[in-house]
Amino acid sequence: MAELSVIEVPEDPKLAQNIIHFARALRKAGLPIGPGRTIDAIRAVETAGFTQRTDFYWTLHACFVNRPEHRQIFAQIFRMYWRDPRYLERMMAMMLPALRGVQEEKPADAAAKRATEALLDGMDDFLPPLEEEEGETKIEIDATQTMSGEERLKTLDFEQMNAEEMAQAKRMLARLRLPVQPIASRRTIAAPHGSLPDWRRTMRDAMRRGGEMQDFSTKKRRMRWPNLVVLCDISGSMSQYSRVVLHFLHAVSNAKGQGWAKVHAFTFGTRLTNITCHLATRDVDAALKAAGAEAQDWEGGTRIGDCLHDFNRDWSRRVLGHGAVVLLISDGLDRDDPAALEREMERLHLSSRRLIWLNPLLRFDGFAPRAQGICAMLPHVDSFRAGHSIASLEDLAIVISRSEDVGEKARLMAMLQAG
Repeated sequence: MAELSVIEVPEDPKLAQNIIHFARALRKAGLPIGPGRTIDAIRAVETAGFTQRTDFYWTLHACFVNRPEHRQIFAQIFRMYWRDPRYLERMMAMMLPALRGVQEEKPADAAAKRATEALLDGMDDFLPPLEEEEGETKIEIDATQTMSGEERLKTLDFEQMNAEEMAQAKRMLARLRLPVQPIASRRTIAAPHGSLPDWRRTMRDAMRRGGEMQDFSTKKRRMRWPNLVVLCDISGSMSQYSRVVLHFLHAVSNAKGQGWAKVHAFTFGTRLTNITCHLATRDVDAALKAAGAEAQDWEGGTRIGDCLHDFNRDWSRRVLGHGAVVLLISDGLDRDDPAALEREMERLHLSSRRLIWLNPLLRFDGFAPRAQGICAMLPHVDSFRAGHSIASLEDLAIVISRSEDVGEKARLMAMLQAG
């Protein structure tokens, strides 16, 4: 807390208005703050006073923070807003692109970008309205027949989104779920109206009655939830899509009551990296930062065959049990031996209950599987889908919720013949 001794209140300090703006920034950054808690914070500061700056920090902290994962976000926004009167210029510099090599780059903390966007988003309410000049013509547009902003965002390519659209897309993906149907286990459980005869229980009950059989016991299959195993390509051609998909997988792995027994995540480029433990972190920025630090081959080359070989050798028996569903996210552009890639894909397909391939190249209308890597992989998948937009991930949710891939094999064979 030594840094709190240099806190300076912004110029023209209207404390109540500044606290309201500060609360809005926290809410936009993900903290559940309503008007009631903002009023409580103003009253608490009024009661505690502003004589001790450390007391001011912890007074607001007590009013706005009630979860451990929110402490870092609160600290970031507090320091940017209350420490430096020129915080807006600093934040604008963080949001604008800079040339590499011109100045020394300082890596931002996990919640710094989210805090910056939240503070900049709230500044529009404090800017004066533009005055209309004389003779200026107003243009009114009838948007009743146009697509809504949310519907347009669903079909927009992740690679074409700006920072604001990407932030909104991530919020939409955080609400998206991957529902799955339970599968029947080999184990059984006693059931009064089961479809399977329970001869052992029937004979045991008869033995208690001197060999007289009065009731016929039945049983049914025990239902269990499968695992979800994700193999995500983080090579140079897939880096933008991989970041968004990993953000989506973080929401899936931390969602409760959606059915998956466990979500396992791996990244691959030139080597295979297990990032499952990092996705368990509640804060999405901290989780993706840790995953990026773990995967040293981000935006590098692609060796799909070798990485799948490492997965089949080291991890398949650990994570592919219990009828696991495998989600492969890659463009399939591999320059290694296509025969080795086909062998590893066949083994992966045989080890999993379902193998679904997401390929961003399917966003092109004239897509045809002409690359050697795609031709080697395509015969060994159960479903082949696009993965470039929110709408494509919603379609993935529909595919996973189905128990079978009806008509997929015929469509894949036709695609291979056409290519």
